[in-house]
Amino acid sequence: MQKIIKNCIRCKICGQVIVSKHVHDFVTCKCGACSVDGGNVMLRRLFKEEGCYEELSKVKEVDEGQENK
Repeated sequence: MQKIIKNCIRCKICGQVIVSKHVHDFVTCKCGACSVDGGNVMLRRLFKEEGCYEELSKVKEVDEGQENK
């Protein structure tokens, strides 16, 4: 099981790094090409064209039942 430590991407078009900090924190880069959502609950990506962002998220492997530590 994975625990999300940081949910973020970098737009390859405008270069902006965007971070979603909580589950309903929907953030779009300044050029509008890609968005990130989900905070530390899920890694959700929306984009205008495939391959327009670089994944920068940090996740940690945790044992089942240890995800809150």
